Amino acid sequence: MENLNNVEEKRRYRRIDSALSVRYRNLRKNENPTIESLSKNIGEGGVCFNSGEFISLACRMIVEITLPTTPKPIKAISKVAWIRKIPAGDSYQIGNQFLEITKDDRDRISQFINQVVKLNT
Repeated sequence: MENLNNVEEKRRYRRIDSALSVRYRNLRKNENPTIESLSKNIGEGGVCFNSGEFISLACRMIVEITLPTTPKPIKAISKVAWIRKIPAGDSYQIGNQFLEITKDDRDRISQFINQVVKLNT
């Protein structure tokens, strides 16, 4: 039997640590306000950010991410892939997987990641 503590994380896309402006709202509840947060990391396949509220797994949401390299925010429909309670306080870390994102927006994320990686090497 495989030891689950040794299982490597398997993502399709590279992620980098980031502190980008993220705005999100539940796709199914139009009356819900748009909430602002900061990203923890981002990749072509998704974004991780903190939330002051519990959001259920597989919840669909609209996310807007502001990259410092482009004036127009990235927009995507995403789903909650995982959620973790942050030990100190009443916050949660939310892992989001992009479901619908334009090729241009995905390319802009890729270019941003490549710039950051290049600057840090």
